[in-house]
Amino acid sequence: MTTTLDTQPAPPEPSPSFSVRLKDGILRWLGRFHPVGLAVALLFYCWSLSPSLLPRPWYLQGVATGISVITGYGIGVLVAWIVRKCGFETNWSATVKKVGWYLLAAVAVVVVPTFLVLGSWWQDISRELVGMEPGSSWDYPGVLLVAVVVTLLLLVIGRGLRHVAQWVTGLVVRVLPAPLARIVSVVLVGLIVFWAVEGLLSMEIARIANGSARAVDEGTADGVEQPQAPERSGSDASLEPWDSLGREGRTFVAGGPSPEEITAVTGEPAMMPIRVYAGYRSLDSLDGYTDYDEMEVLASHVVAELDRTGAFEREYLAVATTTGRGWVNQDVAAALEYLSDGNSAIAAMQYSFLASPLAFLADRVSPRNAGRALFEAVYARWSVLDPETRPKLLVFGESLGSYGGQSAFAGVQDMITRTDGALWVGTPNFTEQWRRITDSRDPGSREILPVIYGGQNVRFAATPDDLTELDGLRDWESPRIVYWQHPSDPIVWWSSQLVRHRPDWLREERGADIDKGMSWIPFVTFWQVTLDMVFAAEVPGGHGHAYTTEAGFFWADILGIEDEVRVKAVFDALSSDE
Repeated sequence: MTTTLDTQPAPPEPSPSFSVRLKDGILRWLGRFHPVGLAVALLFYCWSLSPSLLPRPWYLQGVATGISVITGYGIGVLVAWIVRKCGFETNWSATVKKVGWYLLAAVAVVVVPTFLVLGSWWQDISRELVGMEPGSSWDYPGVLLVAVVVTLLLLVIGRGLRHVAQWVTGLVVRVLPAPLARIVSVVLVGLIVFWAVEGLLSMEIARIANGSARAVDEGTADGVEQPQAPERSGSDASLEPWDSLGREGRTFVAGGPSPEEITAVTGEPAMMPIRVYAGYRSLDSLDGYTDYDEMEVLASHVVAELDRTGAFEREYLAVATTTGRGWVNQDVAAALEYLSDGNSAIAAMQYSFLASPLAFLADRVSPRNAGRALFEAVYARWSVLDPETRPKLLVFGESLGSYGGQSAFAGVQDMITRTDGALWVGTPNFTEQWRRITDSRDPGSREILPVIYGGQNVRFAATPDDLTELDGLRDWESPRIVYWQHPSDPIVWWSSQLVRHRPDWLREERGADIDKGMSWIPFVTFWQVTLDMVFAAEVPGGHGHAYTTEAGFFWADILGIEDEVRVKAVFDALSSDE
């Protein structure tokens, strides 16, 4: 007789617990990563949190860390692939692989939080060096979250491109041998990506941004009113309508000290300083890209304003090249006006609607065209005047303005020959003139503060004292050219060469406001300095890309003014306006 027990099925095995399923899922997910790539990524993670030029918000640090981590992962995978292709195949047992994974995990568990704490500490050191309050350590766990998101996003993009390259290889292999087909596909996909990023995307972003910026340019900053003095562009007496000057142009011509304010500071009778300006809207074409002929037209408007205001009869005439949307540093301009008792004229013009960061990425031609066209137009008019009575011709510019302004000259000797002085502020590293002068520095001088031919005509300075106290300086002769640059200014030190080349300024003694622990790390330093640029001007004056009230000291040296009490009074006046 058969019982029911003989035919009953075996009881089902119990389902794995949630913790077991989670562990298995994590292991399967980690199995998609290369262990060598992860090890190198962990190293790059640590490096990414090391000191840089300026303190960064936690979310920017997270971006820098994420980019560094995926870069390290890619390098590790590439090295492992090369080793394998060279015939160094290793067949590790399952036990050895398991131990390796556990060892890597154990190191990560210790290293990841440790370097988060160290990174927060290093950031506070940088904050102290530039005069900022300490940050909150509680923000720093957010670095890890942002870094993970950025890393995974870039990993997905990278693997997507790899699949595209494999698809292209499948097409090319029909006509070429397999090894050559792989090389062709990788190169082809790389070129397409490069073209998209450098060409199509940057131009499209610039086009869209230019339209938005054009709308912003129609507005007027709070507190800015149309000037009544005929010495100003945009006044009722001006040839340039107030509405044509743009937001930054209106701010410039409406600003600056009055004769009464100058007298109150210097104790001397003062004139109304002349400020002339031509806005980008004065051109018929507003497509965001200006050729040299268009800039010549705009420069002719400026010269007409100089003639109208009697600027060629003043003691000083300064040509200022602006940043992207027409900004002029008010401290630099006002310092010159105070020191000259208002017996000065400043000429400037707008060449774009784009803010400097976008102009930096998308349009480096317009600043050069504008700087050259404006100086040449003013110089042509000035050079025919009586050398005994014409004003001293000065030039200045900050950031993209410095880059564009220097484009008017064939070299430093040309600058010395055709001007009576220059103040170049926060010059970008890609500026040809700056690069050539810096590279020709005297032996023994530092890249961060080079000495050029004993400082006879050209001097570099982070502080006013540097103009006279650097080693190896000779007598200071006129005309005097000053490059004002802070050691912690990423605009000055950023270069694509940071990816693979250690610059001299990171071989030498660090600047006073840079953490002495900063060092050059391939790939990592490039991304650190790149993200340092985002808020480079948002630090206290005297650091980063914030060039403010010390301008009077530099102008005094350029103009040969030795009245220390007067210069200090100008500094105090500018500081009180901050």
